[in-house]
Amino acid sequence: MIQKTNAVRILDSLSIPYELRTYIVDEDHLSATDVAESIGIEPERLYKTLILKGQKDPYLVAVVPGNAQLDLKKIARASGNKNCEMLPMKDLLSVTGYIRGGCSPIGMKKQFPTFIEELSSIEKTIVISAGKRGLQIIIHPLDLVKAIDATLADLI
Repeated sequence: MIQKTNAVRILDSLSIPYELRTYIVDEDHLSATDVAESIGIEPERLYKTLILKGQKDPYLVAVVPGNAQLDLKKIARASGNKNCEMLPMKDLLSVTGYIRGGCSPIGMKKQFPTFIEELSSIEKTIVISAGKRGLQIIIHPLDLVKAIDATLADLI
């Protein structure tokens, strides 16, 4: 039986449908494309959760396809910040409550302004971290937007 994470419990409490997919964790292969390969999906359907710092927002979240590069100018524009920079990896756990390879946009310590790549809206489902390594959530992108009060934006 799969142990439920905070992200999964939140989706349950909101009655949002999802599927869970497990995979074997390989410490040397934590990238989104590696995880996508291990669960048998295209890398563009697996969305990675990136945490940033802005000058207006101390922290914000970008959710983008695993095979794409976040455009820092676009996330700054979408979020109303003059500029944004990636959060140093060493600060990830203290800011979000999650570790690299297990960072979900759902259920962080605090709800930060969250922006999801607008291309997700044409997908039937996308895959995001369930909040721990080895567990992914398959969800309709608009259900994810609703669950975390996110904004769809051009980020890549």
